[in-house]
Amino acid sequence: MSHMTVERLHELFDENPEKEALAWNGECHDCKKPMSVSATPQADGIRIDGGSVYEPETNKFIIKCDACFLEDPVLRQYQDCEVYSRVVGYLRPVGQWNDAKQSEFEDRKLFDSSITPKVA
Repeated sequence: MSHMTVERLHELFDENPEKEALAWNGECHDCKKPMSVSATPQADGIRIDGGSVYEPETNKFIIKCDACFLEDPVLRQYQDCEVYSRVVGYLRPVGQWNDAKQSEFEDRKLFDSSITPKVA
């Protein structure tokens, strides 16, 4: 997976015309240190400061600091986990459920079926 393209950065600036710069704050995907990445339009292109930005899914951003990017520019050990559960009689990805069902799913309690109850 490669870092974000210039074309995608232009799209983000077009979607946010009121912003003079784009910023991503969080922790580096590799070293977990707090960091910030900014993108600023310039006359000759877009200036990126602080690291690299990845977008594995639309509007889901992951950042890497400059040191980690120079060590390995590829985003590794990233995989979204899709959770399936039963709803209305059949299995569906929880991410595709409506908001009410997702809220209900978060309220569920998990039980360990491998624990055998004590019988008196």
